[in-house]
Amino acid sequence: MTIYKGERQRQFPTKISTTSFVKLYILHLLNEKSYYGNKIKDEIKSRLSNRWEPSPGMIYPLLRELESEGYIEGWWDEPEKRSIRRYRITDEGIRHYKILLLQNKTSFEDSLLIVKNVLKDIYGEKI
Repeated sequence: MTIYKGERQRQFPTKISTTSFVKLYILHLLNEKSYYGNKIKDEIKSRLSNRWEPSPGMIYPLLRELESEGYIEGWWDEPEKRSIRRYRITDEGIRHYKILLLQNKTSFEDSLLIVKNVLKDIYGEKI
């Protein structure tokens, strides 16, 4: 269990927020190739076996935030129409992504362990 400021972590199962998770996943995808906003949303949904997807209301503000912080850069496919804005990760974004990976690895591992133990204990399922 993660201890923060001498207190127990009361958030279940770990302290990573949905926003932090989506921000990390955006950087992960953009580390692979360039995407536009809706494709990022669809790609996350697909990679999570259609079980969950972030809303456009989460994706687009995070893209603007990451761009303003210099972690990604965007451009318009057709600048005169401004219809599709594509994004790619910057060198600074790659460095930030690697830091986030290290910072969140334990949280993901803790979550996985908790869920496995619950499935085994409550449902008797072998993992």
